[in-house]
Amino acid sequence: MISAMKKLIQGIVDFRKGLTEESRALFAKLALGQKPDALFIACSDSRVVPNLFASTEPGDLFVLRNIGNLIPPCTDTPQANSAQAAIEFSIFSLDISDIIICGHSECGAMLALTGQVDSQQCPHLVSWLQYGQESVRKLQSGFSCDTSLSEHNQLSQVNVLQQMEHVASYPFVRERMERGALRLHGWWFDIAHADVYCYEPSLLQFVLIDEQEAELIYARMF
Repeated sequence: MISAMKKLIQGIVDFRKGLTEESRALFAKLALGQKPDALFIACSDSRVVPNLFASTEPGDLFVLRNIGNLIPPCTDTPQANSAQAAIEFSIFSLDISDIIICGHSECGAMLALTGQVDSQQCPHLVSWLQYGQESVRKLQSGFSCDTSLSEHNQLSQVNVLQQMEHVASYPFVRERMERGALRLHGWWFDIAHADVYCYEPSLLQFVLIDEQEAELIYARMF
């Protein structure tokens, strides 16, 4: 633990030493306010670093991270939940135009949902994982985007689509989507190969985001 903290503290020292005038100017500008382009919903997993694999700068993304990149579906009664609060804030206060839900391979939450990790000593975790149970039911019923993957990785991809449904269940999200002011995307990060995939509805599967796929995404957006 001490060595881990030493690494973090030394990292801060190194960050200060290596901060360029250009970077200082950027942070000075960001101190006046933020205007991110997208809400990025990802897992808390330490191996998943959106700003790294998406090559983004400070201020580009409004990021929500939690166990399993789960989003509670809309209910009639507002709940004290950071996920729902983040969606509301990103839309009403930041006016973002895109929401990205990004799952990943070897996800601990998916392992727990498939019974491969004992979570009984974590009652709060068990309660939170209820928002992934519909994904489990869909996988058990035979729905999968890629049957060549392991069970928990198949579930991870199915879960991205399920959480997209949960996000779209909010009336203010759906209203913006229907008038073309908001786009919803499903991504999946393969840790072992450092590859990012985008869900293609026409193919019913996740496709590697390379130059060719990037052009298809651009064509849909603009």
